[in-house]
Amino acid sequence: MARVYLDYNATAPLRPEAQDAMLEAMDLVGNPSSVHAEGRAAKAVIEQARAQVAAAFGAEGADVIFTSGATEAAALACAGRGLFGSAVEHDAVGAWVSRDLAVDSAGRVSVNDPSRSVLQLANSETGVIQSLPEGLAVSDMTQGFGKMPVAFNWSGVQMALISAHKIGGPKGVGALVVRRGTDLAAQIRGGGQEMGRRAGTENVIGIAGFGAAAEAAARDLADGKWAQVEKLRNILEFTIAEFSNETIFVGNENPRLANTSCFITPGWKGETQVMVMDLMGFAVSAGSACSSGKVRASSVLRALGYDEADAGCAIRVSLGPQTTEDEVMRFAEGWLKRWQRHQGRMA
Repeated sequence: MARVYLDYNATAPLRPEAQDAMLEAMDLVGNPSSVHAEGRAAKAVIEQARAQVAAAFGAEGADVIFTSGATEAAALACAGRGLFGSAVEHDAVGAWVSRDLAVDSAGRVSVNDPSRSVLQLANSETGVIQSLPEGLAVSDMTQGFGKMPVAFNWSGVQMALISAHKIGGPKGVGALVVRRGTDLAAQIRGGGQEMGRRAGTENVIGIAGFGAAAEAAARDLADGKWAQVEKLRNILEFTIAEFSNETIFVGNENPRLANTSCFITPGWKGETQVMVMDLMGFAVSAGSACSSGKVRASSVLRALGYDEADAGCAIRVSLGPQTTEDEVMRFAEGWLKRWQRHQGRMA
């Protein structure tokens, strides 16, 4: 039986529209900084993609600066600015900010000084959606972009991070979206590319795929595909909860991303669940991070007040527009069978 991919928050499968755009861009010869016809052709592809990303993100009139991914975009936005963040931020952001902002048990973050703070739009592990205050310095919108209605121009945020591979584009390309007039110093220097804010020859192929993926993601959102994804996520949680009353669904009392379910089953290690389900043909993630080969309890779940033992028993299931009800039910039934077997061994 075919494997089932349920790890969209880690990376989404490449969209055919993105693949087609990348294959077409591979035929281009010129350097986009060159003034001859070949260079202008490559530059035109970049500018088309910039317009596609801006339109999908509601960022017309803002500066879209292409980077190697959201991690580089975070460094460009946050380095040297003395910003405040919280324990639920992705490590790509957390590496550049102090984690002083308070987080409550529902995963909501309190921001006292928006102009000096960073706040994610949605959490990659729990799916919890934050309310972004006006004048916020930086927001990591990597998980929200393409999965929920987002308009940068109306968000009140000065800078936002986004990534191609979270919306079905290629890995290794992202963007920092900057409100016009925002002071920003280049971190990679040595050339005038990307409006002088990010030196280095642009990844024309990856950028072309990003633009096409952004356009396709916007269509999916407009067509209501993520509302169907939410229905499938709710079916998954209802099915598991019906037969496993010990399982805790993290953040389900809050607005969440339509596709994300993070659940804790006390006494059953998350990494064990991931391995068991992988052998059964299902790709999911543990709610824990690996560092130097050692599995640690999720810092996000610890910030929400879960103890280390329970935080280490979490997994994340994240669906996508291609996920079917049959796949969701197969996963739920497989998971419940293995959970019952685990209970039998523990009895």
